[in-house]
Amino acid sequence: VIDRAAVDAMVAAAESRFGAPVTTVVNNALDYSFNGDARSQMTAIGWDEMDRQFSTVVRGALNLIQAAAPGMAAARFGRVVNIGTNLFQNPVVPYHDYTAAKAALLSLTRTAAGDLGPDGITVNMVSGGLLRTTDASAATPEAVFDLIAGMTPLRSVTTPEEFADAVLFFASPWSRAVTGQNLVVDGGLVRD
Repeated sequence: VIDRAAVDAMVAAAESRFGAPVTTVVNNALDYSFNGDARSQMTAIGWDEMDRQFSTVVRGALNLIQAAAPGMAAARFGRVVNIGTNLFQNPVVPYHDYTAAKAALLSLTRTAAGDLGPDGITVNMVSGGLLRTTDASAATPEAVFDLIAGMTPLRSVTTPEEFADAVLFFASPWSRAVTGQNLVVDGGLVRD
């Protein structure tokens, strides 16, 4: 997704295959390994780590939005759903590069919503926390899942399926009057 020409080719191939514009995109590109013990500390993190996250998360989303927006505008319908994190509201583990990139993605979400709204395109974000269980959380000890669950009003850790339900809402016609929003789906752990 960081290669604009590749993204343009992907969108063109999808439009050709389905005979219609791409009207829904979900930006969830990730180049990250969640390991709190091995993460770079603030005093040692290099710009190369920050740049890698900004390139994947923000440039990737920008490329896909720009590639799909003309078709969405022509259809007068479009849904962009960006995947964020609750860590910039509740940085329980300070993944500096990842969290900063996701915060920038929220800003892009809100500014894109203003630009693309007149063309019938909504741009929203769904932000999760620890999900039970994904490739990224597979090494998480059960005690951590239990700790997080105990801090949520629902007393559970959100599953990928539960998280996907919120993404489907933003992709659906039911969200037609919602844009520029960030919905935190983490069992109520973050409430602001």
